Amino acid sequence: MDLMTIPAAFHVGTDDLPFVDLGDGSTLQLLHVNVEAGLWVIRTKFQPGYLVDTHKHTGTVYAFTMTGSWKYLEYDDVNTQGSYLFEPAGSLHTLSVPATNTEVTDVFFVINGANLNLDADGNIVSMIDAQSIAQAYIYLAQAQGFGDVVVRGYND
Repeated sequence: MDLMTIPAAFHVGTDDLPFVDLGDGSTLQLLHVNVEAGLWVIRTKFQPGYLVDTHKHTGTVYAFTMTGSWKYLEYDDVNTQGSYLFEPAGSLHTLSVPATNTEVTDVFFVINGANLNLDADGNIVSMIDAQSIAQAYIYLAQAQGFGDVVVRGYND
């Protein structure tokens, strides 16, 4: 293999892509998508008191906390700055950001497969995957005045 056939690495700087407002107390920056592999890499910022719907993933999830703190209501562990969390496929959890946080909680997630949001009876009420997150991110970026965005692996 020579240098002409080696896939090139790519870089996304902190300010290269916007954080879109999801309208629920969180913002999202979509860093990379591979629809065929079911991979989506995001950076999410949560306001104090934020609560994510109870959900599970069809694949593994890796999380790294950059600032703030958060936990899953189903577990005792609290994720703080520098914490790493691994979620096996099928793990059920409800992400909660303490209302007492004095700063935004900033978390980097690598998500494989779909995110299945559940109701109180465990029924799937909505699904987010690599394709739908890319479409939503691009739409929200345009709607919020950021113009056309390029999501690596999706529309680049």
